[in-house]
Amino acid sequence: MINGLLSLCILIVCATTTLAGKYTTVILDPGHGGKDRGAKWGGVSEAYLNLRVAFKVEALLKAKKIPVVMTRRSDIFLSLSQRANIANRYKDAIFVSIHFNAHSNTSIKGVETFYASASGRRIASNIQTRLSAYTKTRNRGIKNGIGYAVLNRTKCPAVLVECGFISNSYERSRCAQSWYQTLAARGIVEGIIKSR
Repeated sequence: MINGLLSLCILIVCATTTLAGKYTTVILDPGHGGKDRGAKWGGVSEAYLNLRVAFKVEALLKAKKIPVVMTRRSDIFLSLSQRANIANRYKDAIFVSIHFNAHSNTSIKGVETFYASASGRRIASNIQTRLSAYTKTRNRGIKNGIGYAVLNRTKCPAVLVECGFISNSYERSRCAQSWYQTLAARGIVEGIIKSR
């Protein structure tokens, strides 16, 4: 009986450890906001799209009982340091900054994910693989984003996800749609979960 109880306790501890994984909280950072509009093309605002996708990611993570902290929930301005400081309040967390891209060359399209550390690179790779599969756009790969303050000022593993180019008219029309935002969110969430 004692051996049976010991085995059961070990099983419960292992299951809890596996579920907890390498992080317990996801910090979601919808980029830009307030006076910082981010990119804006064809009447589509990056700051607005970032928040829409972040809300969808939050809902999907919470449905899986994963705690989420949002750096912003409305159209307000936060400095890069403020965003990093929010993340740095939490132990065992990961930081995911959500963005949409733009370029003067309007033929460029696709999704890409940036990282600034080895642990961030693994998360970036997992997110990028699933994000490109769900959105069915060009996979621009993962890239070193050590120059991004929002990544290098964050103590926990951090990534910055670019969900599509709103400077490209075809991609912009897709990015502005709720169904595309949902697909992007699913890709991000699956990548986050794979990184546990």
